[in-house]
Amino acid sequence: MTGDVAITPVVVRLKLSLLRNGLRQSGGRRAAYVASAIAVLLVSVLQLVGLVALRGNEHAGSVVVPLVAVLAAGWAVMPLFFPGGDETLDPTRLVMLPLRPRPLVGALLAASLVGIGPVFTLCMLAGSVVAVAHGGAAYVFAVLGVALALLVCVALARTVAVANIRLLTSRKGRDLAVLSGLVIAVGAQVVNFGAQRLGSGGLGQLDGTADVLKWVPPASAIGAVDSASEGSYGIAIAQLALSALALAGLLALWSRHLTRLMTSPDGSTLPSADGASRERSSTGLARLLPAGRTGTVMERSLRYVWRDPKTKAAWVTSLAIGLIVPVFNAVQGTGSIYFSCFAAGMLGVQMYNQFGQDTSAFWMVAMTISSTRDAYVELRARALALLVITLPYATLVTVLTTALIGDWPKLPEVLGMSFALLGAMLATGAWTSARFPYSIPQEGYKNVAPGQSGLALAAVVGGMVSAALLCAPVIALAIWANVSANGDDWSWLLLPIGAVYGTVITFAGLRLAAPRTARQLPEILTAVSKG
Repeated sequence: MTGDVAITPVVVRLKLSLLRNGLRQSGGRRAAYVASAIAVLLVSVLQLVGLVALRGNEHAGSVVVPLVAVLAAGWAVMPLFFPGGDETLDPTRLVMLPLRPRPLVGALLAASLVGIGPVFTLCMLAGSVVAVAHGGAAYVFAVLGVALALLVCVALARTVAVANIRLLTSRKGRDLAVLSGLVIAVGAQVVNFGAQRLGSGGLGQLDGTADVLKWVPPASAIGAVDSASEGSYGIAIAQLALSALALAGLLALWSRHLTRLMTSPDGSTLPSADGASRERSSTGLARLLPAGRTGTVMERSLRYVWRDPKTKAAWVTSLAIGLIVPVFNAVQGTGSIYFSCFAAGMLGVQMYNQFGQDTSAFWMVAMTISSTRDAYVELRARALALLVITLPYATLVTVLTTALIGDWPKLPEVLGMSFALLGAMLATGAWTSARFPYSIPQEGYKNVAPGQSGLALAAVVGGMVSAALLCAPVIALAIWANVSANGDDWSWLLLPIGAVYGTVITFAGLRLAAPRTARQLPEILTAVSKG
């Protein structure tokens, strides 16, 4: 079986067998797949009806062309964040079979058209062409445009997956999968922001964007339908040709990567040539940190942020959401400068459950703690590691939000409140880390081990409420500065007051948490080792 015709049916049947056998593994997986399929079909039908309703609107082309471009971008990034969604995305499973890359590319392309994603894409493309097609010639272009756009989307996903297959099957690939929720959250915020802008300004705002994207494959395939409807057949043919060239280029690139992948040794089995250099450079961070236990613990905590997938996901999510909420609200004109305190709150949460990220390896930390002083230094170093990132970032978000709103006189006041809130969350986070420790599973997407959800809820919610109460004096001063006749003249004092208050309350919280930490080391180890 070396021909394209002979291989394609086999690979398609293989895809169907993988899907069928996967559903047989458990009733829960089968129910989840059926529910997701029904949900996608309902969304597809609603999208199809909505796009058909655009037919006759003068800005229909300006809507569907960017929509197809966004759809293609989704196909391009999906393999990076959901590499396990399709077992056939990994062609190394076929490396031992006597198959040539060219027929294998055609077979895998055909197999890629089987699934929920292609059905959703087909509905979107069909609705797009119905919205802009007028006349018999336009419908001829529509059939060709839908086929080309669908094939370009699928080929794009396959090419990206093959080009990054070593990454996707490595630890960094798992990191990307963990961060997929962040991408979805940020994308939802962008879509929400765009929808609000369109709702206020009308669909005409997309005309300029559509004029550019109608020459970018695969959106150009749908743009060709719009051009044919207007009688510009030469332009329509050129736009279809662009999509056809893009498809040919993607297939060629896919075939080249496939050839290289199936004929070269796996780099993970080869000795690392630069291992010694990495070992020599591993002490670079330590040179910038304090000496002794403090520097060692800070380095370990910062390396958790960079290397541990769960810790990295939590940090990146907090950094992104802490910036998105105040900045997006400021851009939309509905925000307040006080929203910038959201960044300090999101980052301060990272102090909670400090020992959970150690998992069962916490026993090594416990062996180095023999007194309250040791526990205090351990907690202080972890708080300082957080401050290395949180303090400049919270300041940056506050300054950026102030610049967007233009309320510069309030900057010292809000900075002081942010510093006070950050200090309060570090203090309560240290105490809850010792009082309510819980395990973070290393596998899967859950951040709490079974049976410990109540502990996690008590730690986070209780700590955040306590932090807000601890900030009451600074909040009261801010309220006085805003309602008093002479408050504006003294509001700048909130910056040093908030900074000093945050510092004092942080060290007070660390002092209170240290004795409990030193006394309950066995209990903490038991709690964080359940994942």
